[in-house]
Amino acid sequence: MAGRHLHDADPPQADAAQRRRTVLEAGLSGDPSAGTPIARRHLEDSEPAVRAAALGALAHLGTLESPTLAGALGDRDPAVRRRALELCIDAGLAPTLPLGLLDDPDPTVVEVACWVAGELVDAADRSVHALAGIAGNHDDPLCREAAVAALGALGHPDGLVAVLTALDDRPQIRRRAVLALAPFEGSEVDAALERALGDRDWQVRQAAEDLGAEGPGAD
Repeated sequence: MAGRHLHDADPPQADAAQRRRTVLEAGLSGDPSAGTPIARRHLEDSEPAVRAAALGALAHLGTLESPTLAGALGDRDPAVRRRALELCIDAGLAPTLPLGLLDDPDPTVVEVACWVAGELVDAADRSVHALAGIAGNHDDPLCREAAVAALGALGHPDGLVAVLTALDDRPQIRRRAVLALAPFEGSEVDAALERALGDRDWQVRQAAEDLGAEGPGAD
C-alpha cells in the first residue's frame, strides 16, 4: 500500500493501544533479556505512541543505546522526538545537545529541547546563542519561557542580555527571567532586580524579593 514502509502487516489502528500496553509491560518486567526484544521490535511501529513507549521501555530496562536514541531524535512525529529528548537526560545519553531540535518546527519539541539544553552545562558554548534567539524571537511564549529558564540554568555570560530583555515580556516570562538572573552578577543585574520589585505582576515582585533585591529606601 502506498505510504506504508515497514508495517504493512501491522494490526488495525484499534490495536495500537494493545501494542503500546505490550511494550509498556515489557519495559516494566524487570527482565532485559525478555523485554528488550519486544521493545526493539516496536521502535519502527506505525503509531507514534507505540514508538515512544518502546524508547521508554528500553530506558527502563537499561538497554537504550545511543544510536537508537539518535534515530528517534529524527523521528517524523514530534511526540517521539519529545520522548527521545527527555531520555537524553533520563538515560544519561546526552554528551552533546542535538542543536537542530532547538529549531524544530514543532514548538512542543523546542520547549523540551530548551529544557535539555539547560541541563547540559558542558554544552553551553554551543547552545547559548540558539537559546538567546528563542528567548527573544520565538512565537510561542512557552518556548520563550523555557529558553529563559535554560539560560538561567546555564549561567553563561552570553545569555545575560537575552534574560534582561525577557524582563519586558509576558508576566510568566518576566518572572522566569527574574529567577534566571540568579547566577549573574553586576550593576545591570542589580538594577534589573530593583526594577522588578515594582513590576505590576505580584509574582514577578515576589521573585525579585526572593532573590534578595532591595528596593528604594531599603537599609
